[in-house]
Amino acid sequence: MKRSIVRREVLPFLVMFGSLIVATAMTDALLHTLDLYWIGRYLGIPGTILILLSFGYSMRKRKLIRFGQPKRLLQLHEILAWLGVLMILVHAGVHVYAILPWLALIAMLINVASGMTGQYLLDRSRRRLGTKRETYSQRGVAPGEVEKEVFWDAVTVDVMKQWRTIHIPITMAFGVLGLAHILSILFFWQWQ
Repeated sequence: MKRSIVRREVLPFLVMFGSLIVATAMTDALLHTLDLYWIGRYLGIPGTILILLSFGYSMRKRKLIRFGQPKRLLQLHEILAWLGVLMILVHAGVHVYAILPWLALIAMLINVASGMTGQYLLDRSRRRLGTKRETYSQRGVAPGEVEKEVFWDAVTVDVMKQWRTIHIPITMAFGVLGLAHILSILFFWQWQ
């Protein structure tokens, strides 16, 4: 029982988020090594499509669509969003020269982090906290003493419960900034 929720849940979460950044750097490096860096310019389109497809879970959850199993759609949401974000990060690379794409990129990364918080950390942390409390109770530890033992873990879980208050507005901000970026590209594209 010595390992805290921070070590058991938060650190693996950070590793998972870091894997997205590493996968981006590796993909970008591979494209540059193969002299295919120009492909990155067009990865924003399939990346955006994958992210839009990932909203099937949200639509099912809000009963806007009736098909699909929520658990399966959640898994699909996670996979499609991760791949879409990877493509958009490769698309952005280090070649972002205007403020609007940077804002959209930052909003997307915050959105991914907040979504992963709900998906990965909160449910698992809640279960671990309950298991920890139960284990202490089974050992005969007094209820007040149990709460002292799990205090910091309980505080961590309470903070993580606030993730939706960040996730939904950031998703909307990302959507608006992404759409503005797409519209500005279409407007300023040198059509010939």
